[in-house]
Amino acid sequence: MLARILRFWLLSILGVLVTSADEGSRAIDSNPEGASAKPASAAPAAMQHKVVVYVVPVRDEIATPVLYILRRGLKEAIARKAEVVVLDMKTPGGALDVTFEMMEALAKFPGKTVTFVNDEALSAGAFVSATTDEIWFATLGKIGAAAPVTSTGQDVDATMKMKIVSFLKAEVRAISAGKGRYRGQVISAMIDENYELKIGDKVLKGKGELLSLTATEALEMYGNPPQPLLGAGIATDVDDLLSRKFGPQGYEIVQLEITWSERLAVWLNAIAPVLMGLGVICLIVEFKTPGFGVFGLAGVVLLALVFLGHYVAGFSGHEPMILFAVGLLLLAVEIFLCPGVAVLALSGVALMLGSLVWAMADIWPNEPVTIKTSGDIFIGPLLNLGAGLALALVLGLLLARFLPKGWLWDRMVLQATAVNPAQVSGSAPDAVASLASLVGARGVVVTGLFPGGQIEIDGRRYEARLPMGSAPVGAEVVVKRASDFNLIVEITGT
Repeated sequence: MLARILRFWLLSILGVLVTSADEGSRAIDSNPEGASAKPASAAPAAMQHKVVVYVVPVRDEIATPVLYILRRGLKEAIARKAEVVVLDMKTPGGALDVTFEMMEALAKFPGKTVTFVNDEALSAGAFVSATTDEIWFATLGKIGAAAPVTSTGQDVDATMKMKIVSFLKAEVRAISAGKGRYRGQVISAMIDENYELKIGDKVLKGKGELLSLTATEALEMYGNPPQPLLGAGIATDVDDLLSRKFGPQGYEIVQLEITWSERLAVWLNAIAPVLMGLGVICLIVEFKTPGFGVFGLAGVVLLALVFLGHYVAGFSGHEPMILFAVGLLLLAVEIFLCPGVAVLALSGVALMLGSLVWAMADIWPNEPVTIKTSGDIFIGPLLNLGAGLALALVLGLLLARFLPKGWLWDRMVLQATAVNPAQVSGSAPDAVASLASLVGARGVVVTGLFPGGQIEIDGRRYEARLPMGSAPVGAEVVVKRASDFNLIVEITGT
């Protein structure tokens, strides 16, 4: 039975993920030709199709925050059915591993991608630019000098550099296919100082130097028929670029805003397992103590930070948070209202854990989740979740070991100050008879019943339990029956 329940919930969660991804895919497929709308002369102004353009800023050093910005922008663009994404780029370069992740993210966008070099795309910026369909330049724009270096800017070891350069040139050839006659050669000349760039009889870059181009140089025409070396055009700004491509009234801009939250998300995601572990143990402590206090609030805040970090990083939307809230509600119903109905607790825990995995998974709107892709998507999140649960287990054991006498333990474990020995299974028959004599007696709640706790009758304390619900300190109860372990009570007047 338990196996069937767990299988049902896991299939339900996977179904939600697949449905969400498929809806995004259908949304994109419903207008595949949006970017090629009719020109202004073909229809009245009111009937013209406006191309939706997402502008994503790529600023400063290329590092993890920039990746988060790009990923979030691309997913929002897909959700908004944008046909074009423009990278408004001004970067001196950055980390190579992050650059590759940005290039992979750009490849997932189904529409047209454009880089606007405003006004520099150096090193890693040149790689990212090479991934896009078109490269435009500001008047003073420049691109190039993309040789690999260490994170501190030092030269890479000669043997390692040879391997990296060889790989990068192959990568550039792959991503440059169909994006201009000379793009692969030009980017290769920016990577490899020993690569000679020669078109016809003209040597544009000899051996022993790296290629860098100005906007004018990038637009020089070569070959027969003539084609620009690298650039698609020069514009004063993004609006000018889009006006040249789609007409003054032919586009609608959505500007992605950069906030401080991207940098915060880097730290939050780095410590996500710790946040999960602390959040889980706080919720466990809260459910073991009467009322709702600091531990419940701390648990909710810590887990909310996990969702926030991955939302800002562009991994997930609001859906995982909603799923987690439903799971938390089911668990609360099991503990406070319907104790003993195991299916509610199991369902709640499954939803909560599933939502955490979902929040950390890099799922794209236009890519349905399949058995083939789920391994790569969910392995990392499952490892993070496992680390968080392991941390929660260790913290729980430490609490049980080192805090048996403190106030926390006193609140977690209801201690009887005048424990009746008849409340333990196997106690003496006369003690059991004494408990039975309390049926119908009235008492006062002294520790809170959630649904178990302690009550006081005629100056003595007894372990008691409500069949459903909870009762605060000071509430009056009546004993309905006695069990081997406690008294079963109800709130008076119910």
